[in-house]
Amino acid sequence: MTYQVEDPRREWPGTLDVAEMLRNGWRAHPFRQFLLKAHSRCNLACDYCYVYTLADQSWRSRPMIMAPELVSAVAGRIAEHAAAHRLDSVRLILHGGEPLLAGADYLVRAVRLVRDRAGPDVRVEAVVQTNGVLLDKDVLRAFADEGVDVGVSLDGTPRGNDRNRRYADGRSSYPAVAEALSLLMEPEFRHVYNGLLCTVDLANDPVETYEALLHFQPPVIDFLLPHGTWDAPPPGRVPDPAATPYADWLVAVFDRWYGASGETVVRLFQEIIHLLLGRASASEAVGLTPSTLVVIETDGTMEQTDSLKAVRHGAPATGLNVVDHPFDDALLHPGVVARQLAFEGLSDTCKACPYSRVCGAGLYTHRYRRGTGFLNPSVYCPDLYRLIGHIRDRLLADLRRARLPKGRP
Repeated sequence: MTYQVEDPRREWPGTLDVAEMLRNGWRAHPFRQFLLKAHSRCNLACDYCYVYTLADQSWRSRPMIMAPELVSAVAGRIAEHAAAHRLDSVRLILHGGEPLLAGADYLVRAVRLVRDRAGPDVRVEAVVQTNGVLLDKDVLRAFADEGVDVGVSLDGTPRGNDRNRRYADGRSSYPAVAEALSLLMEPEFRHVYNGLLCTVDLANDPVETYEALLHFQPPVIDFLLPHGTWDAPPPGRVPDPAATPYADWLVAVFDRWYGASGETVVRLFQEIIHLLLGRASASEAVGLTPSTLVVIETDGTMEQTDSLKAVRHGAPATGLNVVDHPFDDALLHPGVVARQLAFEGLSDTCKACPYSRVCGAGLYTHRYRRGTGFLNPSVYCPDLYRLIGHIRDRLLADLRRARLPKGRP
């Protein structure tokens, strides 16, 4: 089986000789997270969305909704993969577009089918990631009855959220999302509340944004950096390495959050702390834990992480589909292999960095540069270095204080 990269210069990881790696004993980690693109359209027009506004426009040629026979094929392939690798649990992520445009009944049937095919020995954790505007009590009851968790996207205050997350006609999405979150806070649905996703916008006040999210009592907050590459940098990420606007923003949130025990989990900060203390990361945003995620689009094609749509048209593609190919075939795609190489998948610049095993070169997508492919530091390198250094300094200061005898300053 061969794979082609778009660039004729054969950018990394297209240059990886996977067959030779296998002969030398390298083995892939099986997929454990299956991101199902249930619906390829959206009822919002978020101006930073990597699906619709960035380089890859493959959504235009894909069906709006995944056909039932393809859902059945996905379920069969997940069961096949779990059995082949003796997995006792997998995670099914219902995504889009906006997955709720497919309807709650459709999503519940998909989850039920995957669980039935996987069998009683494989726990299928299911979560739907939604913009929230279609959530109501009936939808939440359907998810609660089936054991489907719910994550919601919100960018902070009404003003901050509406800078980017509006309906196509310009209307605010905030009131509908706030109403949905008020339902998730109720005792009946609290157990399916999976947390909030917030994309960082430098125009929004960081502490005000964080406290606006806290209002909805999320169990977890994920702060996401806007997708960009060295060729198409994210907003405000200028070439000057001394400039760290995203770190400045996140440091302000960290200093507000740190020590506020029990308030909420901020995943990025928690993972950096774990890594600084020598533990592994559970996030692809930092650290060196091999990626075990695969994406299935509405036409049944298998893709790498879908944030690669920020790189170029076709960047996430593997050339495989669930009807004709097992997931094991996707494990041998160079782009999938690259995201499982841990330290050996870093550039020489990153390997020489004192924070290499904490940062892990950041999110894979953010490393891209035309010509060298993904064998680069993150476009957010200065920001990540400053943020990790700040968190390290705070931890060290606390550890030193904890070791001082009582009575000493």
